[in-house]
Amino acid sequence: MTTFPVSASTLSETALGNFIKDTYQLAANFSCKLYRTGLNHTYFITDGQTTYVIRVYCYNWRTKTEIQEELRLLNQLKNNNLSVSFPIADKNGIVIQDVQAPEGLRHVVLFSFAKGDKIRVMKPDTCFAIGEIMAKIHNETEGQKIDRIHYDSSTLLHTSYKHLNSFFPDTNDAMKTLKNLGQNLSKTFNEIDTSALPKGIVHLDIWYDNLNVAAERDITIFDFDNCGNGLLILDVGYFCKQLFFIEPDKDQYEIKLHRFLSGYQSVRLLSETALQVIPEAGAAVFMYYLGVQAQRFDWSNIFLTKNYLNMFVARIETWMDYNKMQKIV
Repeated sequence: MTTFPVSASTLSETALGNFIKDTYQLAANFSCKLYRTGLNHTYFITDGQTTYVIRVYCYNWRTKTEIQEELRLLNQLKNNNLSVSFPIADKNGIVIQDVQAPEGLRHVVLFSFAKGDKIRVMKPDTCFAIGEIMAKIHNETEGQKIDRIHYDSSTLLHTSYKHLNSFFPDTNDAMKTLKNLGQNLSKTFNEIDTSALPKGIVHLDIWYDNLNVAAERDITIFDFDNCGNGLLILDVGYFCKQLFFIEPDKDQYEIKLHRFLSGYQSVRLLSETALQVIPEAGAAVFMYYLGVQAQRFDWSNIFLTKNYLNMFVARIETWMDYNKMQKIV
């Protein structure tokens, strides 16, 4: 029987573990386990005391140049004493491995393990510390560019809508809402004084799932897979919007929001314009990730449905409506 071609595969834990142990000269007692599949596949390899993270980039998701730029940024941040998960070179000094999967060539990188745990419902002091480290990263990346995507109205809003349009028609009520919202957000970003909104390299996905917390205020950031160029306020807005939906008690949300912004501004100040545009920045990034889910339907098909779209769009509307009543200061 002829083996049927595949569009995506999950690499064997055992085979990948043996490959990493040999390539990185790890001891035989290291064992490899799949942690999760998604935009990329993540494995942990550990001997019980030391743990590393293996990222297997999905086929045709990132070019080698994009990965090299991500790793260059991580090494820059690490070399400036910022707490991020960083790439580890093999015995020959190589950081990107190539493996031949059934669907084609895939890239593999070994990363340091971020100490601590993921904490979904964070304490105010943890929010302050996250603001601090985000601002320190922005201090390092402000004014810099990376050979990756530029996040602007076109990529965040219009391209994302086109990806979604492959699954949902323009006549869908949620799509109508997204189209109008995208037009309004584009108008806002076109009309604001961009001199008050610094640009640089952004992470674009800093939330509880991409950071570990040790002792409440010891934060390590990881998963820079979506890093690119854009307004730094995009990172701030995205975290604020995630915090808004993680914390159901809006009195507690306001406390945590202001602790996060205080932590950020203890390192670098946000202009009045930047504070005013946080709702739009958060909404724009959420719209972008809807487009990513459509673009990567191979991963997101279990939840990218009409009901899911309605829920997601309703969340964006709730966020925008809340901030019309409750201004961020």
